[in-house]
Amino acid sequence: MITTAPPSPPTRPLLRLRLAPHSALPRRLDGVWWPRSYDLLAELPQLLAALPRAWGHIAGVTVNGAAWSAAPGRMLVANQVVRLRKTVAVHAPDTVVLLAPGHGRWDLLVVPPGTTEEAAEPIITAALSDRA
Repeated sequence: MITTAPPSPPTRPLLRLRLAPHSALPRRLDGVWWPRSYDLLAELPQLLAALPRAWGHIAGVTVNGAAWSAAPGRMLVANQVVRLRKTVAVHAPDTVVLLAPGHGRWDLLVVPPGTTEEAAEPIITAALSDRA
């Protein structure tokens, strides 16, 4: 008799996110995010779900409008509304800004999705060093 196992559910790729170590001193960057695409609707829910609870509910997200695909002005993530804002940020084109009312603001460097692992690692390491 031949038996077959039911198909396994599709696995979601691991989130590529590294947060800076906690420090009493202010930092320019709070972490590095390396999304798999520039599709904000597909990438953002997984990012927000992985953030520390201490950061609170992220109610606003600002991204570089030139890089990310079209997105609505807000979206529902984990049954909570998140407002999306796209800007043309000349001073920080490769960042995403996360806002949590009453908790703070967090800036994450965005490593372009097409970056190879060999090229991404030094970017991530440099961004999270104490000199960042």
